[in-house]
Amino acid sequence: MVRLRGPGGCPWDHEQTLESLRGFVLEETYEVLDAIDRGDHTALAGEIGDLLFEGVFLAQIEADERRFTVADSLRSITTKLIRRHPHVFGDRASGVNTPGQVVEQWERIKAREQKEAGARRALLGGVPKALPSLLRAYEIGTRVAAVGFDWARTSDVVDKIEEEVAELRGAVADEGRERAEEEMGDLLFSIAQLARQLRIEPESALRKANEKFSARFEKLERAFEASGRSLHEATLEDMEAEWKKIKKEQ
Repeated sequence: MVRLRGPGGCPWDHEQTLESLRGFVLEETYEVLDAIDRGDHTALAGEIGDLLFEGVFLAQIEADERRFTVADSLRSITTKLIRRHPHVFGDRASGVNTPGQVVEQWERIKAREQKEAGARRALLGGVPKALPSLLRAYEIGTRVAAVGFDWARTSDVVDKIEEEVAELRGAVADEGRERAEEEMGDLLFSIAQLARQLRIEPESALRKANEKFSARFEKLERAFEASGRSLHEATLEDMEAEWKKIKKEQ
């Protein structure tokens, strides 16, 4: 990376900035996720390399401006991981034995660090607004659950979802778009919390649902093409009948 951005290096790499790389970071992140979802470990090896490259690229831009180096970034994360895992690197008799306890401990240590640094930050202040909304809802729930603000049982979240569905039905019946949008948001937020309690990553679950629907619809298209029919000319009843056949086959 030093060679690419140094004298006699690559003109394209020279002109890149932190801002210009944002899209590439997102693209590589989603390509990693896609390889994971497909279970393609060979592709995943390459995609992880591409994502790591973007991190090195960002760090080199900062190094060129004499702000920090990639070594500084690696030291920072190494120190943080050791500091926030005292049950591994420190007192093994700390009583931290479950994933939930680890998260609670992580948030306590993080809050203490911020207090010691004199930089108080609201509990939800560190949740990036650039996150996909479902993932951000999941992370918000994780943060507040770490201080005990959570439903006691998964069934309570299901009850909340049913409550939100009823409220959405009411908003739709009243034909109030703004209220319907608000209730839809509340419903999606509650669904993200159910996913969190079930340890299901909502973005991943929705991606898989999208892929399943797309695969079935492609089969629907092929079935109509094979019989010399067009979807544009088919009735909804015809399409639903074929759809049910496809679902039974899977």
